[in-house]
Order: sequence, then structure tokens, then C-alpha cells
Amino acid sequence: MKNKNELLLLLTDRWCDWEAGYAIAVANSFSDYTVKTIAMDKSPKKSMGGIRAEVDYIVGDYQNFEELAMIIIPGGLSWEENDYEELAEFVRLAVKENIPIAAICGATLFLCRHGFLDQVKHTGDSLELFQSQKNYHGEALYVPAQVVVDGGIITANETAAVEFAYRIFQILEVDSEEEIDEWYDKFQKGAIR
Repeated sequence: MKNKNELLLLLTDRWCDWEAGYAIAVANSFSDYTVKTIAMDKSPKKSMGGIRAEVDYIVGDYQNFEELAMIIIPGGLSWEENDYEELAEFVRLAVKENIPIAAICGATLFLCRHGFLDQVKHTGDSLELFQSQKNYHGEALYVPAQVVVDGGIITANETAAVEFAYRIFQILEVDSEEEIDEWYDKFQKGAIR
């Protein structure tokens, strides 16, 4: 993945800032990757924590797939309220280009609603939530786990921010396998034991 150095953080209003926090901070600060934001329009997106994020790219204008290493999609309060067909089309383009997609919490519901989880093993906040979506056909592939990685798609439930980042780091190879495992152990179990 090192020859592609851009990571996109796909933002909506009321996005969950903590869910992608570990992943984007480490990748942006301690590796060769650069995190950029992308959304449906250029207006700043306010997180649930009140952080106002500027938008670097608009999905309809993005053409830089040859540099794109991954799209990270945090959860948020707007995923259940909106269909986001334009965002789904953008993700479809990325999937066709074999770009890994990492979604957590409500963003997994977005992937579910648009058929991205019908052919890959996946997880999310609950199977029942997925089953409440009329176009969901992936019940047999649902795994009750913190994080599932399959077919270029990482899915995680709302309590899995550390493991979500860990799986992202593994795919992106942000450091040696040993250093990534050490980071995970520290943040999963604590620095002082």
C-alpha cells in the first residue's frame, strides 16, 4: 500500500470523531500517509464532539484514485437518517478500483443499505439493525465480532475504535508488524500493567 499515500476520511454532519481518531492520527503523523477529508459538499462538517472539520474534496469531483490507499468512514448520527446515494456511488467507484474501505458503527449501516456487505463477511452494531434494512441480503455473512476484515472491507462495531485502527494499520503497513502489534497491545490493555 506504500505506493499510494492518500487516506480519505469520509465525513457527514455529526460524524463520530473518536471512532477514526486513532487510525487517522497515527497514519497522518507517524507514516508516509496523508489524511484528507471528503464529503458531499465543501461546507465544514461538525462532529458529535463539536469539532469543525474543513472538507478537502467533494465526492463528485474526486479523481485521484491512483494515489488513494483507503477510505475511512466513521459512524455518526446522520447515517440512519439519510440514504447518501452520491456517497454510495463514490464508494462503488473506489471498490471497483480495489481501494480498501474501512467503516465503523453507523457507517456499516450505510454499507449494508447499499449492498456492500452482501458478499463479504462483516460486522456492525447488530445483526437486527442490518436486518431492518430492506435491501440487506448478507445475514449469512454477519459475524458477531468487534472487527471483521474481508474482501477489502473492514467493518467494526461502535465499541471497536482501537481494533478498527489496528486492522487499518495492518492493511496500510504503517509500521512493522511487531510495532503495530505492540501499539495494539498497549492501547487495548493499557500502558501500565
